Amino acid sequence: MNKDLDHNLFSLLHDLARLIRVEADKRARVHGMTRAGWSLMSRLGKHPGMSQKELADSLEVEPISVARMVDRLEAAGLLERRADASDRRIWRLHLLPAAEPILTKMSVMGEALESFVMQGVPACTREAMIEGLLQMKMNLTQKSETQGPDGTIDTDSLREIA
Repeated sequence: MNKDLDHNLFSLLHDLARLIRVEADKRARVHGMTRAGWSLMSRLGKHPGMSQKELADSLEVEPISVARMVDRLEAAGLLERRADASDRRIWRLHLLPAAEPILTKMSVMGEALESFVMQGVPACTREAMIEGLLQMKMNLTQKSETQGPDGTIDTDSLREIA
C-alpha cells in the first residue's frame, strides 16, 4: 500500500469508517438485523417522534429507503407511525415496547464492536482522538456562511450581508 495514503488522515478515516460498517453489518446479520435497521432503531431510541424525512436526513439516506425500513420494522411489530398533531402529511415514528430488548442487544453489540476496534489503543490516545475528531466535526458544522470551500472569506457573500 502507498505509504502516503497509509498516513493520510482523510484516507485513514475513510478506510476505518468503511471497515467499521462492514464489521457492523456482519455482527448485525448474526442477530437477524441490518446495520441500517440498527441505525434507524438506535436513532429513534434516542429521538422518538422523528418524521421519516428527519430520520432520512440524519441517516444520510433517501426517504424511500427509510420508508421501506419502517415498513419492515412496523410489520415486525417494532415501531409504529403516528400522525403528526399539526400536519396530517407527516408521520411520526415511535418504537414499540417489543423494540426494547433488541435495543439492549444492539447496545451490547455496539460496545463489543467499539472494544474490538479500540484494542491496543491507550486511553490517553483514545481521548486525544476523540477531542481531535470533535474539533474537526465542529469546524465543518459551524463553518461560517461567508467562508468559501477553500477557507477564504467569500467577499461576494459579505457584500450581500452588508
